[in-house]
Amino acid sequence: MARVIVKIGTSSLTGELGQVDEAMVAELCQQVADVRGQGHQVVVVSSGAVSAGVAALGLQQRPADLPTLQALAALGQPRMMATWTRSLADHDAVAAQVLMVPHDFVNRRQYLHARQTLVRLLDLGCVPVVNENDAVANDEIRFGDNDRLAALVAHLVSADVLLLLTDLDGLFTTDPRRDGDATLIAHVPADDPILGVVAGGTGSARGRGGMASKLAAARIASWSGVQAIIARADRPHVVAEAVAGVDGIGTTFAANERRLPARKLWIAFASATAGHLVVDDGARQAVVERGTSLLPAGVVEVVGQFDEGDTLDITGRDGTVFARGMAAAEARVLRRTAGQRTRDLPADVAHEAIHRDDLVVLP
Repeated sequence: MARVIVKIGTSSLTGELGQVDEAMVAELCQQVADVRGQGHQVVVVSSGAVSAGVAALGLQQRPADLPTLQALAALGQPRMMATWTRSLADHDAVAAQVLMVPHDFVNRRQYLHARQTLVRLLDLGCVPVVNENDAVANDEIRFGDNDRLAALVAHLVSADVLLLLTDLDGLFTTDPRRDGDATLIAHVPADDPILGVVAGGTGSARGRGGMASKLAAARIASWSGVQAIIARADRPHVVAEAVAGVDGIGTTFAANERRLPARKLWIAFASATAGHLVVDDGARQAVVERGTSLLPAGVVEVVGQFDEGDTLDITGRDGTVFARGMAAAEARVLRRTAGQRTRDLPADVAHEAIHRDDLVVLP
């Protein structure tokens, strides 16, 4: 038995005006039913709530302000879920709505609760349909797009395959919509430098994703020990082919032997940074080679305004980002303590700039 996460984005699920493409949902549900009939378990990660809300109100374009987007998500989410519920019911499958927030992956207790719920739903024979809880999410802490969410869910339930469905055949050497000589990259090994590349493109006007977010998701999946595949949403039998390991269905990213816990995956790949710390060579060596915490003594510059718990990039004097971590103190405090040895620090301030449990050395 395989456990597969199938993520489909807004551009594949909705029409130009944001209306739900029920034919696409029906086709995907048929494929999900076929795979489940072979004894496999499937989790669907579905975008499209905001876009469905736009269509429901007859708006001519997607608003940009957060309160309206949250209201549209609240309006569109039940419409999306109703479509999934009807289409899965046609195949005697029961859909279960699961709305998630980043806290579900950062907090250990909440992580275990989320895992328990999803695994139990699968054991009960349900098809969990997962989305970010956009109605209450904010720009300061959110997944950013459902590609990253899908990758974290793959980690959460120990999936075998993460299938990212899009409007392209996979990852190309250049943008095939602009370059006729672009070629498909069929396989990406776990240690391939391409997993560290930030691809261009932010998706369609109806969605937040794009190839950059899918590469980020592939990195998360790889470091979770999960194989990831980017493929075209309208490819016939794409779900079954992904589970069967059929060659050439898109771009396949191999799983990495190095596996990170969910909290560190979130820090490394799925959260926005609020600033960065420049450190000296000694601190860099200690972090990279010995896995130590980053101490204020090694910090030479604090860049940005941030609070305790915000995610920061860590760079050497050359400006190269080599690690990420969660700040143990706000920017004002770190500026005051930068360069000071631990024995000289006041007792009421954090003695680490970033604790090693909240720090990830990047590939």
